[in-house]
Amino acid sequence: QVQLVESGGGLVQAGDSLRLSCAALGRTFNAMGWFRQAPGKEHEYEFVAAIARDNIYYGDSVKGRFTIARDNAKNTVYLQMNRLSPEDTAIYYCVARPWAAISPLSPSDIEYWGQGTQVTVSS
Repeated sequence: QVQLVESGGGLVQAGDSLRLSCAALGRTFNAMGWFRQAPGKEHEYEFVAAIARDNIYYGDSVKGRFTIARDNAKNTVYLQMNRLSPEDTAIYYCVARPWAAISPLSPSDIEYWGQGTQVTVSS
């Protein structure tokens, strides 16, 4: 059974850091990444970051603050989040695609999603 298992969310204060982890179980993937869903935006997924081989790209709102990394030996992707602000409050979803790249504008194309982990940033 293929699963994406996220961990690392929580409640922090503005300016703090958090690191999210996502372990892929059952298979390997060409691309892995993160989307998020803010409160009150249940049908909107904002692209956060993705990594595929040596290609790394970020959403505009997190550039310079978030870093995505991948450990292929552990089949795990990480999201280091620094200088968090209340606007980063959201459910963060790990995503993965077996063969294709992750398009920031097409979350509906993504085959695999994690269960989501809550990140809450207080002011």
